[in-house]
Amino acid sequence: MDNILAARALMGISLGFHIIYATIGIGLPFMLMLAEWLALRTGNDEYHRLARCWIRPAGLLFAIGAVSGTILSFELGLLWPRFMEASGPLIGLAFSIEGFAFFTEAIFLALYIYGERRLSRRSLFLCTIPLAVSAAASAVFVISANAWMNMPTGFRVVDGAFTDIQPFRVLANPVLAYQAFHGTMAAHVATGFAMAGIYALAMLRGRTSVENRRALTLSLAVAGACLPLMFLSGDFSAAFLATHEKPKLAAMEAHFRTTAGAPLIIGGWPDPATQQVRYGIEIPRLLSLLAHRDPDSVVEGLDAFPAGTTPDPRLVHPFFDLMVGSFFIMVAVAALFWWLRWRRRSVPEDRWVLRAILSASPFGMVALESGWLVTEFGRQPWIIQGHMRVAEGATTNSGIGIVLFLFLIVYLALTAGLLKMLLKRSETKGIDAGQEGQRVDT
Repeated sequence: MDNILAARALMGISLGFHIIYATIGIGLPFMLMLAEWLALRTGNDEYHRLARCWIRPAGLLFAIGAVSGTILSFELGLLWPRFMEASGPLIGLAFSIEGFAFFTEAIFLALYIYGERRLSRRSLFLCTIPLAVSAAASAVFVISANAWMNMPTGFRVVDGAFTDIQPFRVLANPVLAYQAFHGTMAAHVATGFAMAGIYALAMLRGRTSVENRRALTLSLAVAGACLPLMFLSGDFSAAFLATHEKPKLAAMEAHFRTTAGAPLIIGGWPDPATQQVRYGIEIPRLLSLLAHRDPDSVVEGLDAFPAGTTPDPRLVHPFFDLMVGSFFIMVAVAALFWWLRWRRRSVPEDRWVLRAILSASPFGMVALESGWLVTEFGRQPWIIQGHMRVAEGATTNSGIGIVLFLFLIVYLALTAGLLKMLLKRSETKGIDAGQEGQRVDT
């Protein structure tokens, strides 16, 4: 395997694995905070028991997320030494602050886990606030480094070297707000739907306890509240791309030629040889409307930029469609649940509804992983947009293919072990504990 391809594959697999745990690491602490707040506000201990039921899986996932994140930091130096040599002084601040946020998250997670019999309920709730905030902040600072790679600012280039570095301009680069907010909302949606799927499965197996119905409602409440914010932030991000990251938008939309009144293309397969999209569905003028709020505006296509400097739409457009399609699947299922919940004044327990929730539960993670691939492939062939190509930042050492193979085995073993532990726990102490079959409106 080509050395650069092996380095990209290893980094991509590691990030794809880590993103799952980072996502739950943002969403689950927020759910804990909500459950503890509801327990205090309503005086209903079921919410507190739900939170305590979630904390052990949260601790386990936190530990694996910490290990996979540490592996990534080593891989940055191993696989991308020239990139780190050039950009380390610029993105180092973001990773340093991320370390403090991670440290804070670990402290309050430990306090919450071991404080059950030592702290008051109010103190336990107060522990979940810095836990949820630091978990989200940790992700935001990592996203800051990625945002800078997409739109590098805060430095000058003199004789090929980055000088006059302004760390806080690097940290608060113009892309950060769009990527951070959209990514945080996507994490809450993905976690909400993943948890809803677990409880829908439990109810399909006859475990219709009050706690399970409350957990299903809370999970879909978080996801349902974040879905519109995810849509709005995605729309603002696309408008930003139309002005500041035009090649990426053109690749996302498989838009080969600069056009006034550009159509939105759904699905299909982009063919760079013919500059056509096979089997795609075109909606006239919609891309111009979404990009510039004007249905007759001009949208630059890939032909507006020098050859060899733009991303490959075959890698970007399908993942963009997958991300958007996953979003609308989740919207349909969440809307169905809340419409029935509103009509009946109780949690719908129809098997077809629960099956729909279970079927939709992976799409939050699918959307998040697809969105990350769109961001990364959409920056290609650059590792630092406009300044350093991927090939220039990669290691020249050989043998990366062997490391890739070994890491793949480790990740598969970790995933299998984690699933076994989580499933074993859910069978013994988890979601079916107590109040089996109890029926009250929730």
